[in-house]
Amino acid sequence: MKYGFYTLDVFTDNAFGGNPLAVFPHAEGIDAAIMQRIARELNLSETVFVGVPSSENRFPVRIFTPACEIPFAGHPTVGTAYLLGELGLVDGTELVLEEGVGAIPVTLVPEKNTARFQVAMLPEIIPSHLSAADVAGLLQLVPEQVVRVPFIASCGLPFQMLELVDADAVDQAELNLAQWKSCFPDKALSDLYLYCHDGDGLIYSRMFSPAFNIPEDPATGSAAAALTGALAVEMTDNGVVTFCVEQGVRMGRPSQIRAQVDVKDGVTAALSIQGQSVLISEGRFLL
Repeated sequence: MKYGFYTLDVFTDNAFGGNPLAVFPHAEGIDAAIMQRIARELNLSETVFVGVPSSENRFPVRIFTPACEIPFAGHPTVGTAYLLGELGLVDGTELVLEEGVGAIPVTLVPEKNTARFQVAMLPEIIPSHLSAADVAGLLQLVPEQVVRVPFIASCGLPFQMLELVDADAVDQAELNLAQWKSCFPDKALSDLYLYCHDGDGLIYSRMFSPAFNIPEDPATGSAAAALTGALAVEMTDNGVVTFCVEQGVRMGRPSQIRAQVDVKDGVTAALSIQGQSVLISEGRFLL
């Protein structure tokens, strides 16, 4: 069998920036075990397999890291929706991607190579077992560079949110893998999203995910969604808060993730993520 795929750079308007993604737009007939082996072979942070539409403009998708299947991720959602539009598989500009967390509505803005999605799961915030001292040790920083006690936030995929004092501290951070293994012996809740923000909507971030065989991710839309949802309710009780999240700069793959959070009565009522994509390559797997 021959299965066609495309690669894209997502959350960027420049080739070789953003986060690389592979998408198989006609993946019917590929079983889950082969999907996992393909994702490991491609060795990108995520690979997406699109099934037969369940109805017009409604596409079931499965998302795999090199290590396992995951229920939701931001740059696969943006990049897959953009590609389906580019291939003429979407009638109009509205579609739904059926992911593990549920149905995700997406709006395309073709003239800007942009896709915007509404999260299926609003942010859930829980305490972290990490201390500020743990964060300093994990990232090989001094305690004064850690701003607050960590917390966990999730829109379907949980992240340890580690706030640092400034962009220099974020760039300086180097993961101590031995301490990471000590802090997360079963690898649960072990993805690390380190960031700083200016209090006015600009966030600078990095993400480490050893458990998923991703030493560093250039753009993490699921983490950006969870973080901006958490920060927005600290900034206002009612209103719309917009964010620009910069990631991947230190890796040489600069990315921009745009978030809009609607806060009502002190809680997140709606949250959308948007970004641009660039189509990079086309190929076939010969199975």
